[in-house]
Amino acid sequence: MYLNPMLANGRNHVTIKLYIMSETIKLGVEARDKVTGFKGIVIGRTQWLTGCDTYNLKPPVDKDGKIYDSEFFDVGQIEVIGAGISIEDVASDELGGPKRDHPSK
Repeated sequence: MYLNPMLANGRNHVTIKLYIMSETIKLGVEARDKVTGFKGIVIGRTQWLTGCDTYNLKPPVDKDGKIYDSEFFDVGQIEVIGAGISIEDVASDELGGPKRDHPSK
């Protein structure tokens, strides 16, 4: 948490606003959105300047093998429901992202 002093109405006193940073949910855990019931593995976290943190949940494939898109939810809506998968289980020797030296057609 941190303090942000702001002048109130141009007067000589200072109003202190207290911003509490949200508790961090561990990447890789299984979680559920309390509002929609959407379930998945937490694969990402976004921290916004406004103090609203969101988490990206990736659902499992369905019984027919169809892959669904991941969705973002506010931290207050997320409930951890299982251990999920460890980061070590999905780590690779190479980092993902754009490959500048990747050959193109």
